[in-house]
Amino acid sequence: MCKAINANNHSHLQDLSYIKRAALISDKSAGFTSPHPNFGCVIVTPSVEVVGEGYLYAQGTKPAEVLAVEAAGERCRGATAYVNMEPGDCHGDDTAVSALVQAGITRAVIGMRHPLQHLRGNAIRALRSQGLQVDVLGEDMQSKLVEEARKACLLVNLPFVHRAASRVPFSVLKYAMTLDAVKYMGHFRQCFLDGIGKIAASSGHAAWISSKLSRNRVFELRGRSDAIIVGGNTVRRDSKYHEHHLCPFGNKVADPRLTARHGGGHMPIRIVLSQSLDLPEEANLWDLSDVSTVVVTQRGARRSFQRYLASKGVEVVEFDILNPRDVMEYFHDRGYLSILWECGGTLAASAISSGVIHKVFAFVAPKIIGGKNAPSPVGELGMVEMSQALDLIDVCFEQIGPDMLISGFLQPIPDLTPTIPSEDETFAIDPTVAPFETSIIFFYKTWDLYGAFSNFSPHPIQMPDEDGNYVTWFSVEHYYQANKFIGVSNPLAQDCIDKIKSAKSPEEAARMGRLTQRRQPHLVRSDWESVKIDVMYRALKCKFSIYPHLNSMLLSTAGSVLVEASPHDLFWGGGRDGEGLNYLGRLLMKLRSEFFGESSAASENTCIAL
Repeated sequence: MCKAINANNHSHLQDLSYIKRAALISDKSAGFTSPHPNFGCVIVTPSVEVVGEGYLYAQGTKPAEVLAVEAAGERCRGATAYVNMEPGDCHGDDTAVSALVQAGITRAVIGMRHPLQHLRGNAIRALRSQGLQVDVLGEDMQSKLVEEARKACLLVNLPFVHRAASRVPFSVLKYAMTLDAVKYMGHFRQCFLDGIGKIAASSGHAAWISSKLSRNRVFELRGRSDAIIVGGNTVRRDSKYHEHHLCPFGNKVADPRLTARHGGGHMPIRIVLSQSLDLPEEANLWDLSDVSTVVVTQRGARRSFQRYLASKGVEVVEFDILNPRDVMEYFHDRGYLSILWECGGTLAASAISSGVIHKVFAFVAPKIIGGKNAPSPVGELGMVEMSQALDLIDVCFEQIGPDMLISGFLQPIPDLTPTIPSEDETFAIDPTVAPFETSIIFFYKTWDLYGAFSNFSPHPIQMPDEDGNYVTWFSVEHYYQANKFIGVSNPLAQDCIDKIKSAKSPEEAARMGRLTQRRQPHLVRSDWESVKIDVMYRALKCKFSIYPHLNSMLLSTAGSVLVEASPHDLFWGGGRDGEGLNYLGRLLMKLRSEFFGESSAASENTCIAL
């Protein structure tokens, strides 16, 4: 069975090898861009030669399939395309599918169906309707080796799969602990840490438990995360040592900035969960020069301190009742895929009990610190018998320098196969079909339904510069961010414009523009607040005028209210509770009305001509 040859002369084992390759390269931008669905594509000729590869660099950039086709050129004809996940064009078009079809690809091997219901099966049906042979792992191809390859495809998109299945971001609990009283129960696939291992000395000092090699691995984990969560105890403890202790080099021992330490790479935001808001005024986390901080607290807690944080630029989010589940649902709505918890034992126990922790990374150092009152990694869970212990799934043991890294899942990987539709099912939502009645259409991330309405969608536009010459911008977001600095007579402003224009992704352009605006406000044009709505409107009008499929999608929403579902942007978005001004949604609805008016006028003119 494993040596069977398919129509393109590729053996079963070769198919699996190339699909694993697609999964591997799909992860190449990890740490350099914020987490996003990972797509990889490998194109192989009938003579078994790899002629093209590509991967999605970031949300809003060229699809992996397009990049692979561009690399392969004419050699695509008659070739097989291997993709780790079903193409998911969320932007109102079928760019990836069209690229494969027009290039002459005759067969596609797909590692897994798309996790999102409104996309699942769409690309597979489209490819088959164009005459391509499409094989899906676990459906058209089955064996133990197939399951291993399919698992590789699942693992590389684990945050995306978990988010789609559970409606919360994929959460990893990470901690470093000493060897004190670590107990292993049963065989190696089951692991129980009894909580007596220490994450700090009795005094609270915790730098450093693990080795430099282990800390480098932590930086990698941070770079793969949208955000890092700590609790109030961690901030208070670290700030205490920030004030009173110095390391041998004269630097402060603790109070970490929680950086990813990846030159030019992705910087996750910092999230502080504190019910009482009993936090120090001096903390590195309030320094927003490199990355933002969000403080989540109970409604009404320390209003004066909230005002202080706001004056520093720190975002404060209040909950009526603060619990990890509600917090994770909130950050799911903000579009986050992956969150790293680097909190103390009290918050860790609460997060585990709430069912929001999916995976654990425990760095165990060959040290003994002792101390009756020394903190442990996980606080009270209410368990009184060893039989109640939580067993990790798919446990891995890895030696990192002198330390041992133990990792495993607290929750199983979601199984998508039960929700796979049959070929004749057509339940997938079509965003070009108008709703039957007035409704609210929310949009936000580019991979979600109506992702084309996002400024981050990969639709280049051409806009005139100050001299009337047309300039191409990779996205609306590129153009909008650069306009903050246009016309400013300072070489640094022009340098910023050039960097934004050449940014590889819309998210990178947004980060550059926002960071420069915050750090160097003197570079922002003086009339920005009065012209920014018009700048956005002109960019949106260009985008929805030059792409017919986007125009059709916008017109299909007639009668519906369009709302950018950003819970934190109260100007362009709708806000968490509808308190936002929703200017992006308003501009899109204004354009929709104008396009309808133009269509009606054109229709009347046609009738008159007849």
